[in-house]
Amino acid sequence: MFFRQHPAANATLSYFFGCAGLQKAVAVDVVAGDEDWFIEEAGKAGVQIAYVIDTHVHADHYSGGPELARRTGSAYCLHESNQGRVDFEFLPLRDGQRLEAGNVVVDVVHTPGHTPDSICLIVRDLRRGDEPWFVITGDTLFVGAVGRPDLAGREHEMAAQLYDTLQSKLLTLPVELEIYPGHQAGSACGAGLSGKPASTIGFEKRFNPMLSMSRSDFVAALTAEIPPQPADMALIVAANLRGTVPAAAAA
Repeated sequence: MFFRQHPAANATLSYFFGCAGLQKAVAVDVVAGDEDWFIEEAGKAGVQIAYVIDTHVHADHYSGGPELARRTGSAYCLHESNQGRVDFEFLPLRDGQRLEAGNVVVDVVHTPGHTPDSICLIVRDLRRGDEPWFVITGDTLFVGAVGRPDLAGREHEMAAQLYDTLQSKLLTLPVELEIYPGHQAGSACGAGLSGKPASTIGFEKRFNPMLSMSRSDFVAALTAEIPPQPADMALIVAANLRGTVPAAAAA
């Protein structure tokens, strides 16, 4: 298995990984303008990109996922709740679905809270064993923080959903499991993010202050001081729902 973490614009972390032996790969949370990087990395690894996944419809940056999928003939993937919302064809992902990229498999976990359509991706390398190796947590769980709950306009409801998601779906994973978030410090998608680009479930359970609260305290804390919404959020979301981006963003 090969694995690349790619720092991108707006403190975004994108991912590229897969099975070199069977020449299949997965790209996650591609930022517009970075498509060439993924194509070049695929060439270096000698793989075909099978799936391009966005962990949710992003509000802070233009997605390069649809364009990368078009250029490589890959399946572009979002959670199934976006059917009827997105203006172009995509592969709808459901909770519990497994995607195969050679000996690398990806299990989809629906993790609403940051947005209703948020997903996390549990990744296994079957050549090493059937135990999960790492989880890409998108904007659900960061290093030292959690995702903001207000982008859908129902911050208290979404904060409660996020608490339930974290407690029932992520914090039940093995403590040694590595987590790779969708952003690091400097992002508008949460408050108090660490600059460290990775952690483990166990370390976050011990030291992430948001993960040891009661449900009511979590909701109160998460909605008390919500940072300003990302600049041009409405324009970015609209473009991502169309699958097209302004020429300047794609440059």
